[in-house]
Amino acid sequence: MKKTLLVLLVVLISSSLAMASHGHVSPPKHPDKDAIYVNLAGIIKNTHGEPVGEAEVKVFLGDKMMDELETAENGKFLSRFFISKEEQKSLHIKLEISKASYKTEILKLNPKNLAMKDKNLYFSGDIILKRVLGPAFWISTAIFFLVYVIIGFELLHRTIAAMIGAATMLILSYTIGTFNPEYHILSYEAAIASIDMNVIFLLMGMMIIIGVLKHTGIFQWCAYKSYSLARGNFFLLSIILMFFTAFTSAFLDNVTTMLLLTGVAIEICVALNINPLYLLIPLVLASNIGGTATLIGDPPNILIGSYAGLSFVKFVEALAPICLVCMVVLVVYTKFIWGKEFAKAKIENVDEFILKLKEKYKITDAKLLSYGGGVLAFVIFLFLTESIWHMEVSVAALFGAAVLVTIAIIMDKIDLIELIEKDIEWPTLMFFIFLFMLVGAVESTGLLDLIADWILKLSKGNFVAACTFILWVAAIMSAFVDNIPFTATMLPIVGYLSNVIPDAHNTLWWALALGACFGGNGTIIGASANVVTIGIAESKGYRTTFMEFMKVAFPYMIITIAISEAWLLIVRP
Repeated sequence: MKKTLLVLLVVLISSSLAMASHGHVSPPKHPDKDAIYVNLAGIIKNTHGEPVGEAEVKVFLGDKMMDELETAENGKFLSRFFISKEEQKSLHIKLEISKASYKTEILKLNPKNLAMKDKNLYFSGDIILKRVLGPAFWISTAIFFLVYVIIGFELLHRTIAAMIGAATMLILSYTIGTFNPEYHILSYEAAIASIDMNVIFLLMGMMIIIGVLKHTGIFQWCAYKSYSLARGNFFLLSIILMFFTAFTSAFLDNVTTMLLLTGVAIEICVALNINPLYLLIPLVLASNIGGTATLIGDPPNILIGSYAGLSFVKFVEALAPICLVCMVVLVVYTKFIWGKEFAKAKIENVDEFILKLKEKYKITDAKLLSYGGGVLAFVIFLFLTESIWHMEVSVAALFGAAVLVTIAIIMDKIDLIELIEKDIEWPTLMFFIFLFMLVGAVESTGLLDLIADWILKLSKGNFVAACTFILWVAAIMSAFVDNIPFTATMLPIVGYLSNVIPDAHNTLWWALALGACFGGNGTIIGASANVVTIGIAESKGYRTTFMEFMKVAFPYMIITIAISEAWLLIVRP
């Protein structure tokens, strides 16, 4: 046993030493007194000015390799070695920088490029690597678009599709890419670094908070109060419910909001002898509009806010006003499309029906609701004051979730295992993780740079053209494909365009947010809330086809995108 442990210890020490020395050529231990140190430092960047991590840097003195290293994630490298008095006579240093999907760059240095101070030679500068559309580019691009097709046509669950795509890119990088670096797409370290944990933890925290709150019956009670306020006037009821849905979706997940409201809405419609779809479609449109107003309302906004460093307050200031305008337009649009049907909705005894709803949809746990409401209010307060604390929104969400779960467990109101299994949407979180890896891969191999350059060329660097292009492409694409992977793909592209187009500021980010979120209203499959709501209605016997939904929803989507463009170009938030 002792011998086995000794062997394991030796292996571990040897492995550690090997890892510590990996990628470097160790200089002699004892330089002579006339030796001088050479210090080479810099940042490797691509043509967009973005740092290039994991680039291999080889340093030569004549034909002799002096050092070999990899750039850090921020593109920085530092090489330090000494050269003897004899080697100083012919001081020709060469840097050879290479990485898959990039053209190998050779930088030659002579005494004129080096600064001398206290027996030390220094060089510091940025080095630009140009893209090459090699095997890694074509393979990663093919896998990426194949995953898109699988998700778009629902051939597999989107989480499985994203996982297969990410895993395939990694396995190719570590098998074929080991023998031929041109096939290396993404390293494991780069894949992990590409995951935005701020997004993952924010979603997880809000899922837990909502999971506890839904046990209180608050959402169904609000639906009952809406009917009570409307006093049987169906059009007024639709207005109250639309604004309630929009407001709730701005702070909570709109899928959960629709899950909890749909059942009550169907019951009210059946009692009034009206097709529930006439109310559910306006509600789901309002849900997607309301979710656009804040950082946490819709997943595309969470992605954009985390990537671009935009705060909760900035989202509200830039997007809430246009969302309010679009909600007013929705009221008018609803009256125009379904007004005649709403007028037919009648119930003989309004007071009796209100009492029935009051009995069925009551607050089931007022004490837990008071604690939950207080915690949610505090979390939103932290969101609104983010600029003071300089704290990621995910920290506030996780803290709120931890406090609320602790309170609920102490009160014996929830089953922790049930909460973890049912209320945290693990497939959604996993989808985000693998999606980040996929996007990180095509960003590494150059696809996103290519698209960004194409948009820049197409718009000729003009702000109006770029804003229009991003807004309308995002809207049309999001109507037919999942807006989450589309938004994740567009993040580096919009980030680059925001930097190179004069006076763009944050407006291009708002164009992406409005296009991706409002575009989800275009078809049944445009947003998750649409799919969930129409699915519940169908299970109750109220079915609508893809084209029937699109016939009434797509024109409204076009109207809101047109209003958004006018808003972006005139106000430039």
